[in-house]
Amino acid sequence: MTTENISTLLDFIYGDAGGEILPRLTEMLEKFANSAVRPADSGSAVISNKDALLISYGDMLSAGGTAADTDTALTRLRRFLKEWNRGDFSCLHLLPFHPYSSDDGFSVIDYSQVDSRVGSWDDIEALGADFKMTFDFVINHGSVKSEWFARFLAGDEKYRSRYITRPKDYDYSKVVRPRTHPLLTKFIKKDSSEVYVWTTFSADQADYDFSVPETLLEFIEIFLDYYRRGGRMLRLDAIAYLWKEDGTSCLHHRKTHAVVKLLRAIIDYLELPMLLLTETNVPHKENISYFGGVFSLDAVGKIGRWAKLPEAHLVYNFALPPLCLHAAVSGDAAPLCKWAAELPALPEGKYFLNFLASHDGVGLTPARGLVDEQAFARTLETARERGALVSMKSVPEGQIPYELNCSWADMVAPESMGPPELQARAFLVTYAAALALPGLPAVYFHSWTGSRAWREGPGLLGYNRAINREKPSAGKLDAELRQAGSFRALVMDGFHRLFEFRCGEDAFSPSAPCEILPAAGGIFALLRKSPDGRRKVAAVMNFSGVEASVELPEIGGAQVSAHSVRWIAFDETGVQRDLIV
Repeated sequence: MTTENISTLLDFIYGDAGGEILPRLTEMLEKFANSAVRPADSGSAVISNKDALLISYGDMLSAGGTAADTDTALTRLRRFLKEWNRGDFSCLHLLPFHPYSSDDGFSVIDYSQVDSRVGSWDDIEALGADFKMTFDFVINHGSVKSEWFARFLAGDEKYRSRYITRPKDYDYSKVVRPRTHPLLTKFIKKDSSEVYVWTTFSADQADYDFSVPETLLEFIEIFLDYYRRGGRMLRLDAIAYLWKEDGTSCLHHRKTHAVVKLLRAIIDYLELPMLLLTETNVPHKENISYFGGVFSLDAVGKIGRWAKLPEAHLVYNFALPPLCLHAAVSGDAAPLCKWAAELPALPEGKYFLNFLASHDGVGLTPARGLVDEQAFARTLETARERGALVSMKSVPEGQIPYELNCSWADMVAPESMGPPELQARAFLVTYAAALALPGLPAVYFHSWTGSRAWREGPGLLGYNRAINREKPSAGKLDAELRQAGSFRALVMDGFHRLFEFRCGEDAFSPSAPCEILPAAGGIFALLRKSPDGRRKVAAVMNFSGVEASVELPEIGGAQVSAHSVRWIAFDETGVQRDLIV
């Protein structure tokens, strides 16, 4: 494969300077390709119905004050997964594991090191023997406690242009960002002068300047090192905010798309079995523009060959969480059904990442225009009553709700609704929808283990997202999962039954055809067909508290209990499997 696409993208991003950068980048890529430390695997990464992604912090499990536990946090996590992961997850998304100064890892101090509080590169390599690893590529910003930033303040030649700065009186009223603090943060340089640094997410997180080619080249080195270290999927954190241009919203800039396309072009040039996942918590049409090709033409324009190049392999299905939340809280699955029926059928090699909860909150922006405003307002009010916190974002018109910070279990299956069996069923209905839709399912560690909100967290740590980021004792969690009939045990067992069924049915292949079936009330029903057309699965999820009868193609009527899942696999000879959860 030639460097033609890489050259085209560099020319668009940097103009005449692109031609000067290409030889340097090509040399870097050739050195990587010939490196003895590069793993021997090659070819394309493939996702199947047997794949699912678990999302976890490296230090998700604490020792619980046990002096005898001298394992690293990553070793503790690996031991837990060996005990409890019964083949359900083939992929592990390890949230940021570098030394950091805030935001639970997303304010990186040193990209070359693993935080000693978490473990070592050897620990990550050991996990890579069990899972296909996903790493966070925190590319938009970094810690102001880093050596890079210290050298920037000192006026070091290499780093003095690493970060974006603007005048003190800079007008940023058009800038869109998911925070409400002042955009510019004042720092004092070594020569005692003031400098105002662009800090999209917090005063501790300074935004990198990618208009400077050296910054891009530095991050491509990090990108390649992640592959050497076992990363097989990279999550591009906060990528939508990467490129800044005065007088614009600085959201989804054409050159942001071009940088994503460049990373994809590098993967294709080197023929790496690596996937790109973009994290863009925005309305659905904007979100899927990061697939590139025909999906991005409205965002980047139709002029120039570069615009038609591919971008990410996967995008988060960001509309799914708020729609499932609304269906579970209101008992009305109609908005979810309508949206799912309009999802585009993706070409081979492009996938939705279907998730509900994560280390962040439930994004509200993607639901805009998909649910009646008054009905959704009632859902949000119920969510607040169940303990959710609301975080705001800044837009040119002012501040608006951005995300709910909560435990997913508390929102869709509150303890007040009834016994643990009923709570677990209501909880699993929501995840069954995510597992049934085309794409790669992803489950946050606290959802997999049936965790409730850590209500002390926000007060202790000072930010809303802490409510869903507790680091429980490994021993305590293990004991609670062994309590037969507990909510945790019922949830994990239910997940295993769903994943076991899904793994055995090719109809759940990520790109297998999907038809949303007519339904009413709290019913969300769909029909998946295996790639060879010989086998089908009817998946019915009842979000309501009322038993329902659903008419299924080629099967006829099927009863589905309140807050229940029913998956039926069949072929021309009749029903072959019938799962009720």
